[in-house]
Amino acid sequence: MQTQSPDVSRITDYLFLSSLPKHEHAAHIWDLGVRLIVSLPLYWPPKVYRQPPFAFVHCPTIDSPLTPIPIFMLRRGVRAALPVIEHGESVLIHCKAGVHRSVAMATCILIAHGYTADEAMALVVEQRPVADPYAPYIQSRIRKFEQSWQRRQGTS
Repeated sequence: MQTQSPDVSRITDYLFLSSLPKHEHAAHIWDLGVRLIVSLPLYWPPKVYRQPPFAFVHCPTIDSPLTPIPIFMLRRGVRAALPVIEHGESVLIHCKAGVHRSVAMATCILIAHGYTADEAMALVVEQRPVADPYAPYIQSRIRKFEQSWQRRQGTS
């Protein structure tokens, strides 16, 4: 019996998005050059992603307009991802379905790399058509992160 292919989208050479990764896809994800897993659901992904050789960051959030993703949680993921990317390795961002929370985190990482929010959202949708950064409660967090990041970097 053949296992189903992992639901992983390459956004850039250093950034991947997925739904909750399955245990049996760990070798494939490692072979993509992924060294850091940034997990956004409240629950944990399979243990294989939370131990070496992977680095792991948990940014537990809820996908709901009533509970916006905290900006500090987006910063946590970005701060973890930047040194990995600068070291020439890749990051996988996942949530349950790979549509909202992981998309918000991925666009924030792109913003930290110099993209505008609009450029980042367009690129993510181009590379992962199921992505929906334009849901009002997701887009508002992306734009708020962009403003916050620019203020902290002194570029606004």
